Amino acid sequence: MAFRGTTIIAVKRNGVVAIAGDGQVTAGDAVMKGNARKIRKMLDGKIISGFAGATADAFTLSEVIEKHLKKYNGDLTRAAVEMAKEWRMDRNLRKLEAMILITDGNKIFLISGVGDVLEPEYDTIAIGSGGNYAFAAARAYLESSDFSATEIARKSLEIAADICIYTNNTILVEEVQGTK
Repeated sequence: MAFRGTTIIAVKRNGVVAIAGDGQVTAGDAVMKGNARKIRKMLDGKIISGFAGATADAFTLSEVIEKHLKKYNGDLTRAAVEMAKEWRMDRNLRKLEAMILITDGNKIFLISGVGDVLEPEYDTIAIGSGGNYAFAAARAYLESSDFSATEIARKSLEIAADICIYTNNTILVEEVQGTK
């Protein structure tokens, strides 16, 4: 499932995970807004998430994952699995079109409406229209630079914005420190 209109990337390095997102919102081939906030902090900043897809759907899913995080005392793995099950099985949630990257600083998950809860093979993962461009850039930076997670996330999104017409250079980055 690919979404036009945004790029979200998560990068892990040296015990820190940064999630970055661009600010562009499009309707068809028109830019509707250039400074949307697609990255959210949850549980007093212990969890960070980023969304690609329909805005209203993303806000609904944000509430669902936060509910599960509270129910399972911040256990990201359990909350992600339970959310994916609910998303897939609930008649109304099943229709929502979005994808989520979420982290607690230790683990990163991609959650989708088809029941996927994926942990990246590498220390980065990206979603959205420019996701593949940002992902490729982040992999290269992780292998060949000493940049921090935040610097890699930002630079990777800048590259995606130069290539993907649905991604812009208004970039928000949030980071969370892992506990391990």
